[in-house]
Amino acid sequence: MPKFTNFSFELILFAAFLAAMVVQLWQYLYYYTRLAFYKEKDLISFTPAASVIICARNEEDNLIGLLHFILEQDYPEFEVVVVNDCSIDNTADILKELNKKYSNLKIVTIQESKNHSHGKKVALMMGIKGAKYDHLLLTEAGCKPNSKYWLKNMMQHLNSETEIVLGYGAYEKRSGILNKITRFDTFMIALNYLSFTLAGKTYMGTGRNLAYKKSLFFKMKGFASHYHIDSGDDDLFVNEAATKHNTKIEVNINSYTISRVKKSFKEWLLYKSRQGKSFKHYNFKSKIILTIFLFSQYLFLLTFIALLILSYLPIIVLSAFLLRLIILMILYSKSMSLLSEKDLLIFSPLMELILLFFIYPMIKLSNIFNGNNKWTKANG
Repeated sequence: MPKFTNFSFELILFAAFLAAMVVQLWQYLYYYTRLAFYKEKDLISFTPAASVIICARNEEDNLIGLLHFILEQDYPEFEVVVVNDCSIDNTADILKELNKKYSNLKIVTIQESKNHSHGKKVALMMGIKGAKYDHLLLTEAGCKPNSKYWLKNMMQHLNSETEIVLGYGAYEKRSGILNKITRFDTFMIALNYLSFTLAGKTYMGTGRNLAYKKSLFFKMKGFASHYHIDSGDDDLFVNEAATKHNTKIEVNINSYTISRVKKSFKEWLLYKSRQGKSFKHYNFKSKIILTIFLFSQYLFLLTFIALLILSYLPIIVLSAFLLRLIILMILYSKSMSLLSEKDLLIFSPLMELILLFFIYPMIKLSNIFNGNNKWTKANG
């Protein structure tokens, strides 16, 4: 039986390094280029009557400060349906006062039940059922539209052929490492789901900025297939309902929503943990592709470090690493400019390492030890 030598081990490492790089370059050049070099097409003006849906549980501060930006959108005909989901603060009183000023505000109230608890999906379903119009735009109480044309930009795509529109839900820019990690993570998620959609392989959207038709919601029987899962009111629904032809993206700066950042790392981690539970319920093809891409990142970085330590073909290894980095930074730069996140570019390599080797493992551990992570104001 042949002896396993150091040379053969280094050769295996080098082969793994190259294989990971090939997968990475495929991801960047086949998918990421689609968003990085995306040019919006001129569309025929389309402004169907629309319903904006917001679920609110103990959101008095956000409703006071942000709801009027949604109620005052520059749009011909729309309503804002706010679901007051068992709030115990002043949410109900604030909504009553706002209702006196804004005739397009509709309030749906869910009372607390001693015998039955529910998650966000019930509240959202109640809001959708109570909506007057077929064209829906979903956001959250902590989100502010980036302009008074947010509704117009999102709705213009939702014509007879398109049933889902994916928007960008950004976070406000503040100082501090948590803000940069939060925003870079959000950018990376958007880079993936927007690029995949442009490639005809939609797998998710974000409830902070998501439009679809009420008729599609009922055609898919709402959240029936994943009702038992705490999360997934946005990504799992899109994962199930999207096809190659019925989904579009909207990335004009006027179409963004801006969310208030979480106040602490623990709060953000709880939010991310809840989001992370949806992944295992994605369709098989989506899971395979996303898993391969994530695994290739770990494999590429770990084999790169190992090969440098072993001093095995250092010039080739460094050249390959720099090539990958240059391509990635170009695509990041273009995509960040498109999504107004250009200030994150210089931190990108460091943020990638923090997410891969600290944040993602912590989220995985959190899901293992914190299985009962229900919807609250804290985790969205």
